[in-house]
Amino acid sequence: MAPFSTFSIENYQLEAGSVLDRARLVKFMHRAYQEMGGSETAHLANTVQRHFSSESQLWWLIDERAALPVGLPGTTRREPIGCLWLGEGTDQRSGVRQAYVFLLYVAAEHRRQGLGKALMTYAQQWAKQQGYAQIGLQVFEDNAAALNLYEQMGYKPQARWLSLAL
Repeated sequence: MAPFSTFSIENYQLEAGSVLDRARLVKFMHRAYQEMGGSETAHLANTVQRHFSSESQLWWLIDERAALPVGLPGTTRREPIGCLWLGEGTDQRSGVRQAYVFLLYVAAEHRRQGLGKALMTYAQQWAKQQGYAQIGLQVFEDNAAALNLYEQMGYKPQARWLSLAL
């Protein structure tokens, strides 16, 4: 299938991930949750195990300007500075099948450059190409930057997740 879009931020590119990237995805999940103040992250490996499959879509965000030497002299490897993990979900109110954002992550030193918005635009284009009529995600209420991004992009709240410590 032909690509539907090129990534639109200069000096950055997306590389497709695969099910072989499970350990790296867990590492990025840990980073994301620790940055948001999560103290317990052991469950994230189980989340990836349960939801990351060959039907998921994973892209790694690469800074083209950064490369680390590896292996043979003159050989370099570019480490991702972010990722986008998409799967499929169901809108629980309407029953409509939808694309679902499991993880959007950009390393702190690369934020505030439009990368999150570009990744979400890419996600929306991919979802349309796949025939989805909508895309959903979950965001923590104290993640003001993410909430602002999603609201600016037209996302609307559908539910509120409540919990009570016992």
